Amino acid sequence: MFKTLRDAFSIPEIRKKLLYTLLMLLVFRLGSAVVVPFLDTATVSSWMESNATGGNFLEYLNIITGGALSQATVFSLSITPYINASIIMQLLTYALPPLERLRDEGEEGQKKLNKITAAVSLALSAFMSFAYYLTLKNQMGAVVDGGSKGANVFIAFVIIFSFIAGTSIVVWMGNRINDKGIGNGISMLLFAGILARFPVMAGTLAELTMEEPQRYFFESLAVLVLFIAMIAFIVFMNAAERRIPIQYAKRVVGRKQYGGQSTHIPVKVCMSGVMPIIFAMSFMSLPSTISLFRPLYEDPSSFGQRFYNGFINFFNTQSWTYAVVYFLLIIAFNYFYVSMQYNPVEIANNLRQNNGGIPGIRPGKPTSDYIQRVLSKITLVGAFFLGIIAIFPIAMTHMDQNLSSLAMGGTTILIVVSVALETVRTLESEMMMRHHKGFLE
Repeated sequence: MFKTLRDAFSIPEIRKKLLYTLLMLLVFRLGSAVVVPFLDTATVSSWMESNATGGNFLEYLNIITGGALSQATVFSLSITPYINASIIMQLLTYALPPLERLRDEGEEGQKKLNKITAAVSLALSAFMSFAYYLTLKNQMGAVVDGGSKGANVFIAFVIIFSFIAGTSIVVWMGNRINDKGIGNGISMLLFAGILARFPVMAGTLAELTMEEPQRYFFESLAVLVLFIAMIAFIVFMNAAERRIPIQYAKRVVGRKQYGGQSTHIPVKVCMSGVMPIIFAMSFMSLPSTISLFRPLYEDPSSFGQRFYNGFINFFNTQSWTYAVVYFLLIIAFNYFYVSMQYNPVEIANNLRQNNGGIPGIRPGKPTSDYIQRVLSKITLVGAFFLGIIAIFPIAMTHMDQNLSSLAMGGTTILIVVSVALETVRTLESEMMMRHHKGFLE
């Protein structure tokens, strides 16, 4: 990877793209330090420190935004509205026929879908900004009192529109990276936000080691080794694939013979990426987020109060039931996401139309059934991989409550490694375009 970066930096065109990408990431990090006016940031930080823990949805948002959410900065929402809008649009393109037709129209249809996604992202950013303002005002008490109703309305207007403007700027920077930089802009900003939290996690381990060196020296060393092993495991699984052999029949047209070659269909083991974890995390974090607004009843007297306490405790990140349901949801969402990406019937029809087939398998329905069986097995392996990555840090938190800040470590490492590998592949393709061999070589 480092050799690829060094070689890419020696090419002027790619160097400009790399520097432009780094400049945008620098602006993103600077914007994450600009606080929103009329807010007591110290109150926000202390409240988030005590409530955004244990892997709940607030901690997930805080890590995704690189800690900007806990500082109440302009980029507090970061790219989360755009990510949510992209997920919603991706699901709707398989559910609504008009959006499905736009998806199949090629580049022009994709441009229209991008405009719709941007509009949905703006609507979500407005909703999330208003919800975050209410949390800042009612739950945290961090909003400055203007002294009058008109002043308070003006303060609310400034705070909400600061969050909306920050999200719009972040999405714009992501699009600029797509046009003039390297890699996917939104993924790069997500990468930068998560990477900014790693020093905080490392600082937590260092602080614990200095306070209790006899206990945490070897424990911190073990955590470091496990994280390195996790990175190696993620890299291996990202490259793993199952190759379905394909044989094309020979055709004779006049005096020429066409076809007859052998190839394969690559099926990635981890084709869905981190999306099943994000879906499962969103579902599993809702109860703990609800409990922030309606705490547990100290002395439940009615059936409804007892049911509410039991429901919240069932989805408590410290319980084994949370880990089991979380793991099963990841498997279910992985199957759901793969079923949207791969259509065995369509693949079998395309093979038959091109005089291709799988050796030993008849064309048509037997071919689609065979591809479906292969997909089911590969999807299960990928789902277990994602489940292990997501559950392992939670198990580590159960072993030591002081390591709760590492509860999101597996998911964040998966995102960071996936984005890094994708960026390196993009650099390699850019270099191949500029270093292809001539006809006389």
